[in-house]
Amino acid sequence: MFRHVGKARTENHNRRIASLLSFVAGIVNVAGFLSIHRLTTNVTGHFAFLMEEVLAARWVGAAVFAFYLLSFLLGAFVASLLIERVSVRGEQYVYAVPASVEILILTCAGLGWRWLHAAPDVLACSLLFAMGLQNAMATSISQARVRTTHLTGLFTDLGIELSQLLFYKSAAQKARLHASIRLRTTIIGFFFAGGIAGGLAYTRMESYVLVVAAALLLAGLVYDQLKVRVRLLARRFKGTRSYKP
Repeated sequence: MFRHVGKARTENHNRRIASLLSFVAGIVNVAGFLSIHRLTTNVTGHFAFLMEEVLAARWVGAAVFAFYLLSFLLGAFVASLLIERVSVRGEQYVYAVPASVEILILTCAGLGWRWLHAAPDVLACSLLFAMGLQNAMATSISQARVRTTHLTGLFTDLGIELSQLLFYKSAAQKARLHASIRLRTTIIGFFFAGGIAGGLAYTRMESYVLVVAAALLLAGLVYDQLKVRVRLLARRFKGTRSYKP
């Protein structure tokens, strides 16, 4: 799901990456809110708070919310930068690099939560950076088919596509709509499931739930690598057996 790009990428690949990343985003979203009462997967709410601080001439507060916005933006920038730089050397590990950065950030945030809890704005910026990075990575790998860190656009697109089912008649049009609706409902469902799982786990594990989220991402990367290696070994074994000297 991380390795296939371009024409080699299918809807199944997109659904798999959407399931994993939206589940992780759901965990980060609820963990950030329960611990430091900040939104840590999107910036729409922070923009409204920024305007409130500016109108009230509370410049320190405005600067904090501006840093939240910039952290998400910087995460997306870094993800794109890493993808472009790595792709020059080959596509094999192009998405493993930004995913590894996200794993590192979530792990450090989870393990260092007790120290970072005294600086909630630093922690919020770290998680927003990670989610900006994840959103850009998912957008790039799926050619803008998958976005996993917030649901506003997803619900809008889903509503449009559900209405189109009433008017599109051809089999090809309906097949494309059904595939898109399945993808969007997958993202929404796994984001919701990640939020529930993260909330329940937070009551027992607190900050370490972020380490679990990082472990899930790592498992996805390892799964991709093992799957490819198994296929290569199977092809070699098949080629060896079919060879007749």
